[in-house]
Amino acid sequence: MGFGGVQVSSPAENAIVRDPLRPWWERYHIISYKLVTRSGNEEEFADMCTRCNKVGVRIYVDTVINHMGSLPNMIGTGGSTADGPSKYYPAVPYNVDHFHTSCPIENWQDEYEIRYCELFGAPDLNQGMGYVRTTIAEYMNHLIRLGVAGFRIDAAKHISSSHLYFTTIDLTYLNDLNPDHGFPARTKPFIYQEVIDFGWDAVSKYDYTYIGTVTEFMYSYYISRAFRGNDLLRNLATWGPTWGFLNSSYALVFVENHDNERGDGAGGQEILSYKDGKQYRMAVAFALAHTYGIPRIMSSFAFTERDIGPPMDSNENIISPSIYPDGSCGNGWVCQHRWRQVVNMIAFRNISGNENITNWWTNDKNQIAFARHQRGFIAFNNDAMNMNVSLQTSLPAGIYCDVISGNLVDKLCTGKNITVRGDGVARILIMKDEEDQVVAFHIDLE
Repeated sequence: MGFGGVQVSSPAENAIVRDPLRPWWERYHIISYKLVTRSGNEEEFADMCTRCNKVGVRIYVDTVINHMGSLPNMIGTGGSTADGPSKYYPAVPYNVDHFHTSCPIENWQDEYEIRYCELFGAPDLNQGMGYVRTTIAEYMNHLIRLGVAGFRIDAAKHISSSHLYFTTIDLTYLNDLNPDHGFPARTKPFIYQEVIDFGWDAVSKYDYTYIGTVTEFMYSYYISRAFRGNDLLRNLATWGPTWGFLNSSYALVFVENHDNERGDGAGGQEILSYKDGKQYRMAVAFALAHTYGIPRIMSSFAFTERDIGPPMDSNENIISPSIYPDGSCGNGWVCQHRWRQVVNMIAFRNISGNENITNWWTNDKNQIAFARHQRGFIAFNNDAMNMNVSLQTSLPAGIYCDVISGNLVDKLCTGKNITVRGDGVARILIMKDEEDQVVAFHIDLE
């Protein structure tokens, strides 16, 4: 369907947490670098990488290298034991000598505390030590041998950028990607780093761009504000670095992620999630239609409270999603990447290629539209009134299928048709109470 890759949860052995029962965040309490979690073992992970690479879908690993699990008397998903308070992880092995001196982060405007003290009490690995860097690199290189394409560096903000550079970029440590999985020779892993910076933080996102791409959390906040109706869509005309964002090539962007979709991460209650219906789907459509940044789509499980982990059976095994005839899923999974409104916008983005945004239009409030020059066109109505306008689309004359309301089946549109005249103008009608207040079409569905 045009996806380039999948970010997977940390595959490293984590502590089994039962209070609360198997929360999502137990995956961040790692106790060894053995590849065994509730998602599978090393053999199954390797098989996934092989199958995905064969069809051109790359695997990016959520990599927890800032810290280790903080709980006492931990038992892991692979049977290992560890103890957070004494900083003892024999399955690695790490001991107290491999961590920074314990200190809490009390002042979030103190750069030293953020980078060298303990995030939520988790023992903070000292990447200034060659042994620690080598051990982490061995873990990452093992994943590279199995076929991964890159890494999300969890909590990168809490690692000195110079230390992180030596661990992830220095040729002494990290290998090239494995050519046995179809990667060209001398290809480096794609690195993207979790750095939360809204412009006033003590640790700047710009400190990490020389290492790789950086997660742009301001994007998540402001796109959610706009489509919640707390800012005017007309203001998105300048969307990009003028908002205080990173340059586009450095920015990994998203409407929500696994932290802030729960309302208590960066951005707070402003952040849209799958629970927010059409406003959420509009924001995702905008993210995929716009040229700014490298977009990542959240595909999650349903939750009713913050700590709930993925669906599981009575033996605490993760339950796989069921797949319905329309391609959506169930068994407690949301699978946004399978929604028609999302997956069809993946095609829109790929077909639009590198074409610039042209033909921007707004009613000066919450109705906007723009073209990806001569490749695609999209319009949004977030007003409490109907949208009925004739707009220049830049597309050739023809009858196009709206990819939001339907698909092309047997050469017929199951949703709306849009007629583009010889002069490139089309009438765009979006009612205020439609299931989706977006219309999008592109040249491959004429």
